[in-house]
Amino acid sequence: MITQESLFDPAPEEAAQPNSPLEGLGELCRITVECRKCRLAQTRKNVVFGEGNPQAGLFVIGEAPGADEDAQGRPFVGRSGQLLDKILLAIGFERQDVYIGNIIKCRPPENRNPLADEIDCCKPWLMQQLGIIKPKVLLLLGKVAANTILENTQSMGLMRGRIIKWKGFDCVVTYHPAALLRNPNWKRLCWEDVQMLRAHYDKVCPNG
Repeated sequence: MITQESLFDPAPEEAAQPNSPLEGLGELCRITVECRKCRLAQTRKNVVFGEGNPQAGLFVIGEAPGADEDAQGRPFVGRSGQLLDKILLAIGFERQDVYIGNIIKCRPPENRNPLADEIDCCKPWLMQQLGIIKPKVLLLLGKVAANTILENTQSMGLMRGRIIKWKGFDCVVTYHPAALLRNPNWKRLCWEDVQMLRAHYDKVCPNG
């Protein structure tokens, strides 16, 4: 049984899991949508829990929901999401093949960056998702997501272009699709990153 108290223990990823990833995610989602641990609960329309294959080898992690995501309760459904779908398709992944989520699950007002205490409140949900799905590879979209997961303050230039080991996961850092929409010249670098990701994924997940 997953409880809200167990999720906020120091190591929530070690909590006992239900019989299947699908059941585990369903139970976790039912708890998450009731969360009111930070100020974002006061302004959200929907909790954006995440979606995709509960047994995915690849987990895509962004920063936070935007207006479209907040309205629909689904991650990456706006212009950034459309670009993300194209990026994934270009390296042979359908959206339903992977799992997609964010560092925080409620939209910050005016799409500002999430604050440190908001991340601290919400990160245990993500850690529990990782513990249930057990992906081999994480694709970290943008500096906020990458700095949060990797627990550093490094620049994109230092983090991207290599495989980074973190808590048993293999991480690839690249630009957030929203940044690519603002700066199309970064698309070439993103393409290099995701090609590297695909090659590495095929090594660690040879059966797809």
